[in-house]
Amino acid sequence: MRRREVLAGLASGTAAAWSPVVGAQQAAERPRRIGVLTPQSGDDTELRRWLSGFTDSLRQLGWVEGRNLHIEYRAAAGDLIRLGRQAAELVGLKSDVILAHSTPATRAMRQATDMIPIVFVNVADPLGGGFVESFAHPGGNLTGFTNFDASVGGKWVELLREIAPSIERIGMLFSPETAASGATGGVYLPAVEKAAQEHNLKLIVSPLQDPTDIDRTIAALGREPGAAMLVMPNAFTFSHRQRITSIAAEHRLPAIYPWRAFVVAGGLMAYGVDIGDQFRRAASYVDRILKGARPGDLPVQAPTKFELIINLTTAKALGLKVPQPLFVAADEVIE
Repeated sequence: MRRREVLAGLASGTAAAWSPVVGAQQAAERPRRIGVLTPQSGDDTELRRWLSGFTDSLRQLGWVEGRNLHIEYRAAAGDLIRLGRQAAELVGLKSDVILAHSTPATRAMRQATDMIPIVFVNVADPLGGGFVESFAHPGGNLTGFTNFDASVGGKWVELLREIAPSIERIGMLFSPETAASGATGGVYLPAVEKAAQEHNLKLIVSPLQDPTDIDRTIAALGREPGAAMLVMPNAFTFSHRQRITSIAAEHRLPAIYPWRAFVVAGGLMAYGVDIGDQFRRAASYVDRILKGARPGDLPVQAPTKFELIINLTTAKALGLKVPQPLFVAADEVIE
């Protein structure tokens, strides 16, 4: 893969190219076109890693850029209006299939077309979002991979209490605009509320409307005694993960996050699905659709690989000792 071309294409929202691979299938009569839509910035390092896994898997299935495949990338860099325009662009390019990354991208693609097959990844509630009729029989032109079961909200609370047993309250941070959560925290809220009640913790539901809310909300939470933080999985919090983890550290707040990237950015702990695995698995659905399968006949798949990541340096800075069972259970410990 010519990585520089891939990254340049992502950053500009234009197509990127890969080198042909020896041994791949012969060129098709007409190269097929895949569109990729994401609300993230094209130069995001985690996004690049996920997309590399997607294209590597496609290559293993015989789809080679420049030979029998062309890929169009669109990256909205957090701009939801731009995301809608980019969805329309991918439709106008007559894509054969589109990979939609996240709930906002899937929603934008669904609004843009009911004809072109769409494979989504990293979507929390495809049924509640109206993207599919059922997991077993999606119907329509969408199918893909969910990223969480709503019950995981309770797991986040339990893990946070385990690593920081003295906490008294938890601030639940989310974005109503980019999450499958609605204005009150929706899909994860019942499980989070139940777990907080069981552990005798006060829950503070904190919606984030724009980046300035991050500073204000975390600072206010930091002034509360025994406070900790739970950050919901959505495009907004992911895009601002460096800012969120930095301010959490400034106010010495123990926090749990949904994905590894937050811990790499300095966050304390993360428990969630391996998104890279979803991108790799999505290639098989794209392959099947390009070979004639209908997305409505391909069942929506739940995550199969979860990971627990702990940042030992951050734990020490917060004066926290990681319990041995938690340390042993971790898939990765960053020092």
